[in-house]
Amino acid sequence: MAGRKPKSARAIAIEVLNQCDPKRDYAGTILNKLLCETDQRQRATDLVFGSIRNRQAIDTVIAAFSSRDIERIPDKLLNIIRIGVYELIYVPETKEYSIVNEAVENAKGLAGTKHVPVKTGKQAGFVNAVLRQVTRHITNRQIQLSQADSKRTLIQTPSTGCEFDTSFLPDPKLSYADYLSITLSLPKWLVSNWLEEYSEEPARQICLASNRRPSIYLRPNTLKTTAQELAEKLNKEDIDSEIVEGTMIKIKSPKAISSLPGFAEGLFVVQDITASQPVRILKPQPSWTMLDLCAAPGVKTTQLAEATGDSATIIATDIDNRRLEMVKESTARLGIKSVRIVATDNLQSITTEIGLFDAILLDVPCSNTGVLAKRIEARYRIKPKVIEEMTKTQSELLNTAATMIRPQGKICYSTCSIQKAENSELIRDFLQNKPHFKLETELLILPSAQTFDHDGGYVAILCKLN
Repeated sequence: MAGRKPKSARAIAIEVLNQCDPKRDYAGTILNKLLCETDQRQRATDLVFGSIRNRQAIDTVIAAFSSRDIERIPDKLLNIIRIGVYELIYVPETKEYSIVNEAVENAKGLAGTKHVPVKTGKQAGFVNAVLRQVTRHITNRQIQLSQADSKRTLIQTPSTGCEFDTSFLPDPKLSYADYLSITLSLPKWLVSNWLEEYSEEPARQICLASNRRPSIYLRPNTLKTTAQELAEKLNKEDIDSEIVEGTMIKIKSPKAISSLPGFAEGLFVVQDITASQPVRILKPQPSWTMLDLCAAPGVKTTQLAEATGDSATIIATDIDNRRLEMVKESTARLGIKSVRIVATDNLQSITTEIGLFDAILLDVPCSNTGVLAKRIEARYRIKPKVIEEMTKTQSELLNTAATMIRPQGKICYSTCSIQKAENSELIRDFLQNKPHFKLETELLILPSAQTFDHDGGYVAILCKLN
């Protein structure tokens, strides 16, 4: 940015939305390439992720108060409006005039382009009119949900919402699935599935958690430090943090991870509380020979090494060789020596050399329904047929692992899904076909938006009998 004026967070966010189709692109990848052009990195990140995460609700507001179908608004103009509406609804501390004024200026910048082939005044006037119309219809930018009319209020957090003067949302008494789907921007079929599987209030909590601003948790590298020591190091650098469950640290001061004190020295890994559970439940031992069959990006691989004092024999592989490089980078940064990274093509020769494993960590590819708050694009891609195809892959991987485990050895099967088809039902099918295995432990964790918010996930420990 030397010699150039930094771009605003809103300008960066608009650029990302213009380049990102969430059905096929990853916003984070595009955003990372543009963040060097702004000095408002955290705010730009929130605008991008927040506006994509809440797109269905935002588009419902635009359609309701602009008197124009979303499909009739040019994409680049629509993205300017989306950012503005996102801030009006979900960032209530931001001044309305600031939101509207910059949106109008950004619209002027599109004058006469092939994307918006109209005069500056017309397109800027349209953006101004839509945002001011939305503003006029908002009666309270942050109200307690307990005091609000559900049909007029978009949910911001588990306890607050943005209230309008018009009923434009589905009546939750008539169709709770429609209401949750639109207000929390989730696929209706998925919400209906959760309502059927978990009942009304748990399903509501899942939806709230799936649309939260997720907290950042650090797993201290116990080979180099402790949670207490790392927390003290962070606090000395004015990074507000809190120790959770004695072993993890919640970061309260938003900041780029790579710039946090201790990152370069390999003192921590970013990991959600739920994601840390499979290895904890497995309780790996230093004497074990282990295989991480779907290792990339290496978060659980390195956790295996830390849990065993870097003394176990750990083989890490992944079908994606490019992502396997991430495992190499992570082990190097953390100073881990016990992990041997092997390309999938070479796995057979390695296993012939080593023999059967004491434990296999199988963190399988899944639908991501437990981590929708973080993997924001997943809600636009997941379909029932996708889950059906996923379960076939998961079963194949589990059957493969079963051939590589020694008697009394353990398979730690885990997903970041909360769908029964990928979890308990798949494990039941496996056990029916593999009577020489028994289920030792099983745990389903539903996502939560409470104080120590966390993702959802599933873990099953399968023990091979003699």
